[in-house]
Amino acid sequence: QVQLVESGGGLVQAGGSLRLSCAASGRTFSNYAMGWFRQAPGKEREFVAALNWSGHSTGYADSVKGRFTISRDNAKNTVYLQMNSLKPEDTAVYYCAARRDYIGVVLTTPREYDYWGQGTQVTVSS
Repeated sequence: QVQLVESGGGLVQAGGSLRLSCAASGRTFSNYAMGWFRQAPGKEREFVAALNWSGHSTGYADSVKGRFTISRDNAKNTVYLQMNSLKPEDTAVYYCAARRDYIGVVLTTPREYDYWGQGTQVTVSS
């Protein structure tokens, strides 16, 4: 099985930046899709960004396009989410997710993923 651990969250002022990390262990990430989702209290978990590991394709929610960048470091088995120009509405718990044995287009819904981390809190103050 795969274990995912997010880190890098915290408190930042509007307009600032944070870099989230998702460290994976347990098995290889070959042919894996990786995604970032976020969830605020009382709200549904929503798509943020995703990466097709083998296909080197990325996708972003319209709300973060141009501000967030998803990337990975294969040697470290880690996926990142660079978040720039943060807004208060970006405040949420951010989760990384993985889908194994997938070589298709980027996945944008939570139910398409097999593994989830425990989340890291991001708070953006105005």
